[in-house]
Amino acid sequence: MTKQERVTFVINTLKELYPTIPVPLDHKDPYTLLIAVLLSAQCTDVRVNQITPLLFAKADNPYDMVKMSVEEIKEIIRPCGLSPMKSKGIYGLSKILIEKHDGKVPQSFEALEELPAVGHKTASVVMSQAFGVPAFPVDTHIHRLMYRWNLTNGKNVVQTEKDAKRLFPEEIWNDLHLQIIWYGREYSPARGWDLEKDIITRTIGRKTNLDGYKK
Repeated sequence: MTKQERVTFVINTLKELYPTIPVPLDHKDPYTLLIAVLLSAQCTDVRVNQITPLLFAKADNPYDMVKMSVEEIKEIIRPCGLSPMKSKGIYGLSKILIEKHDGKVPQSFEALEELPAVGHKTASVVMSQAFGVPAFPVDTHIHRLMYRWNLTNGKNVVQTEKDAKRLFPEEIWNDLHLQIIWYGREYSPARGWDLEKDIITRTIGRKTNLDGYKK
């Protein structure tokens, strides 16, 4: 298979498996999505979805969030891990949204990435899922699968994102990154990987990965 044929195979297989694509993090607007994505760093989406209702019951907008102290936020989000950093980030970005953006989440990568605790991946998720702007946020699943599928030699997520954007049509980025995440969780995890179930890797996988699996 040529690289283009492999790309087409990935697109078609994922479309078949995930014709409708659930969004992993529960939210109701751009602000609650931004907070949920920030909390998801080094934490499972399941855990985040258990904690955000507790936080949003007290504050689901920046104006209510800054009425809480960093310490109060930290207590609520503790189960998500990295709570000292994340609580400061949530309080700090809420303050900046009020002071600089009329309490609204800005619709640009630059403005989002200027907010405390918001990196490129978080900004990409918000831009794609809240505002429908084409983006390709690369998480651990996408990074792993793009390498397993021999579609990137990326040693880091920056390179993987570049390769993904080069290979896949822009109009499907927003759906595709979610489809790959779901596929990675269900069929091609890092641990407990069963190649028999993983049709994409079995068909187009990197030879070293396949040979390593057989051993």
